Amino acid sequence: MDVLVVNAGSSSLKLSLLDAADTILAATEVQHWDTEDPPPALHSFLNAITRVDAVGHRIVHGGPKLTAAAVLDPAVRREIEAVTDLAPLHQPRALAGIDAVSALLPGVPEVACFDTAFHAGMPAAAATYALPAAWRETFGLRRYGFHGLSHAYATRRAAQLLGSTPERLRIVSCHLGAGASLAAVQHGQSVDTTMGFTPLEGLVMATRAGNTDPGLLVWLLQDGRVSLDELSTGLEQRSGLAGLAGQADIRDVLPNADAGDPAAILAIEVYLHRLRQLIAGMAAAMDGLDVLLFTGGVGEHQPPIRAQAAPSFLGAAIDGQRNQAASSDADITAPGAAVRTLVITAREDIEIARQVRAVLS
Repeated sequence: MDVLVVNAGSSSLKLSLLDAADTILAATEVQHWDTEDPPPALHSFLNAITRVDAVGHRIVHGGPKLTAAAVLDPAVRREIEAVTDLAPLHQPRALAGIDAVSALLPGVPEVACFDTAFHAGMPAAAATYALPAAWRETFGLRRYGFHGLSHAYATRRAAQLLGSTPERLRIVSCHLGAGASLAAVQHGQSVDTTMGFTPLEGLVMATRAGNTDPGLLVWLLQDGRVSLDELSTGLEQRSGLAGLAGQADIRDVLPNADAGDPAAILAIEVYLHRLRQLIAGMAAAMDGLDVLLFTGGVGEHQPPIRAQAAPSFLGAAIDGQRNQAASSDADITAPGAAVRTLVITAREDIEIARQVRAVLS
């Protein structure tokens, strides 16, 4: 089955066609597109493809009802649209991608694959906020978690590299990019994660603050210190590395820290402090750790972050030369370390194609 994977981001549109062996037959990316009018590049790409057996769409949020990949039909589309307020930057783009591809490939089966689905079975202790029951029940408040497609692929690939299966391992998966989250994966299942009801919770990210005292946010809103719009924009777009160092891209912050810039040094220290703290928390949720893996743009390409993130008290240790030389899928474990540390290339497209085939079979 040749599967077209459609990944509609907050501004970009990525498409790749995978054959049955997960070889990429064709791929393209539209950096900016008007959701009201499918870009000519989409038409050209689809016209150049001779065969598409099925389509898989990455959807950031499945809400409380869509907890597994599902064949797209009007009812599923309505559920995706119904939770737009939970992912306002991504859901409208995903819906536009669905509509555009459906119009250009009529009759081809389409499957929605959700980033939240991997975490849907988390234990209640991990998924439940200690908030009033009336709020939780009325508004469906819970920790959803995100990056599930990436975590699912990375954990399976890590087990494959180690000649094992996810069911036999306790894995902390570190998806580190502009958005970042950790997942504790035990027996192949997510048992905890760092993002929550929205992608704002957890790690320090490029422009998001991660864990923040909610009382501080209430204080900012009181007496008009900041408006609701200012708070929302600040938390989404002006916090994280951008708020600490004035730059959101860690590729800019690290050299400035090495050059002695105090703001950049503090930004990296805060970033690593939170990362190490939450890696330990994920390991605690599984009562131990067998594998630590790094994936995503930062996880794959920033050896200094990996080197300082691995918690030695949990038995993780990284070989310096292997860490510096790592490319693609690599084992960077130091000799004698109790915990294996891996670098895994992010391949959400493979996970989406796998889920499409499973649903349609």
